[in-house]
Amino acid sequence: MTPKHEKQEFVTVLVRDPRTQKEDSWHSYIDYEIFIHTNSMCFTRKTSCVRRRFREFVWLRQRLQSNAVLIQVPELPSKSPFFNMNNPHHVDHRRQGLQEFLEKILQNALLLSDSRLHLFLQTQLSPEDMEACVSGQTKYSVADAIHKFASLNRRFPIEDEERKKGKNDADSDSESSSSGLGPSDDSISCGCKASPASEES
Repeated sequence: MTPKHEKQEFVTVLVRDPRTQKEDSWHSYIDYEIFIHTNSMCFTRKTSCVRRRFREFVWLRQRLQSNAVLIQVPELPSKSPFFNMNNPHHVDHRRQGLQEFLEKILQNALLLSDSRLHLFLQTQLSPEDMEACVSGQTKYSVADAIHKFASLNRRFPIEDEERKKGKNDADSDSESSSSGLGPSDDSISCGCKASPASEES
């Protein structure tokens, strides 16, 4: 096969849209949207959008490191005691650090082969449920979990277009505005909101 016939693989990851979530009447936390767009065969879904909090990133790094003892997993942004969730600079600095962390992870073939990473990026399962899934303690496989989440959260323009074929344009206008999608077919503009599962951890 000549190089011109080979398709260049890519993985785009964006960490964006920090939002404050209420944990209970006394505690709040910030979660971040993780958007993935790829043509890589490593991924079950080519586009996905989930929300994760810092604590879940910490869990992911610990699990990746324990499973890949021969390599050093990239560092997360440090957890400062002076972090202020009401300070936009602090929040954006952490967001940038989380994006750099994921970008480095996704460049490593060994880390990319870990099922926990794929569940983290393409489902809203809690860390406990991800562990149960990869250890075979659930009725569903990793791929099943990813497909199930995707079928419940179709927010991408291409999927919306396929679903709306045959539907009246008037019906689709209200749907697209409620999901945060405009008429653009740019795959980067997905809407994503926290699901109840994200608040379990």
